[in-house]
Amino acid sequence: MLTSKRILLIIGGGIAAFKSLDLIRRLRERGVEVTPVLTRAGAEFVTPLSVSALAGQKVYTDLFDLTDEAEMGHIQLSRSTDLIVVAPATADLMAKMAQGHASDLASTLLLATDTPVLIAPAMNVRMWQHPATQRNIASLRADGITFVGPEDGDMACGEHGPGRMSEPLEIVAVVNAALANGPLKGRRILVTSGPTHEPIDPVRYIANRSSGAQGTAIARALVALGADVVFVTGPAETPPPDEVELCRVQTAQQMLEACQAALPVDAAICAAAVADWRVASAATSKMKKTKSGLPQMEFAENPDILATISQMDAGRPALVIGFAAETDDVIENATAKRLRKGCDWIVANDVSPATGIMGGAENEVTLITETGAEPWPRMTKARVAGELARRVADALG
Repeated sequence: MLTSKRILLIIGGGIAAFKSLDLIRRLRERGVEVTPVLTRAGAEFVTPLSVSALAGQKVYTDLFDLTDEAEMGHIQLSRSTDLIVVAPATADLMAKMAQGHASDLASTLLLATDTPVLIAPAMNVRMWQHPATQRNIASLRADGITFVGPEDGDMACGEHGPGRMSEPLEIVAVVNAALANGPLKGRRILVTSGPTHEPIDPVRYIANRSSGAQGTAIARALVALGADVVFVTGPAETPPPDEVELCRVQTAQQMLEACQAALPVDAAICAAAVADWRVASAATSKMKKTKSGLPQMEFAENPDILATISQMDAGRPALVIGFAAETDDVIENATAKRLRKGCDWIVANDVSPATGIMGGAENEVTLITETGAEPWPRMTKARVAGELARRVADALG
């Protein structure tokens, strides 16, 4: 529980600062004492009065406020807390952190502290992807800074991609884990993600449109609840999350072997879109066009990873969850798949092109268990992951 924990919340500039107000409310609901620090840029988006009213605390803004320095100097302020949270963490503030600047109250606090720091980045996608920002990210991670997000999605500037600040409840979950009170602490969970690539020849392969976004989000959500996550991923577009035991694979056979090597685990979540078939005998040289017509290829069935784990005689995980990406008769097909594979739950969704789900930022799923089908509303993949992680925590007790 977070009751009586103390958090210093630094609110940076940017439109995402409005989420910090809800974050304060969510933390206060859980009994957290929130001491807010508002940067000058942050005050352009949210007012000190609104922040103070929600936090029930004085808002600190100025490094050179002599009254504050007499009552609580910036050194004491930076250390009289269990965790420092920076939300939103702008590109500018992250650069100051990475380079050791102390030009205002926020950067001075972050430089002077010996308290763990968690940051929730928020910025334009181009700023996030810029080499300078990526260098700063690497430096901060090397310094032990914990990240939550950013997420993929539409931005206020009209662009789409990574850079959206995580939702308040997602940040709360990571705060919970950072303070070592996550409900999945001590649990080891296997997550598979992304597509598999089945070679035809050295330059061609069979694959699918999976981006790996949902699997990555699930792994992040589980880590946020304190789980030790083994993350087995095919060649996905979405970068793998931090703080997982990472295993990269290419083919379905390699993914199966990696999953078997990860056992035993408390739960297995098979979110990968594994190719059902492979070329029985992949060519060792690039296949060329010939006047004799199209090449003849013989296919073989790939191993069934979900069924293999679900039907283990010994050492089966307490909870095995599969995914069913369907285009027709979603509930019927997914329900039959759960019974056929022998898994506990199936997360089913409609990936018809018109839904925009395959490769998109949102998902609309139905959770199928032995008690029936529970439809969830359409939401971001991060929120789907958060809800699923909470269900896993409840199931594992």
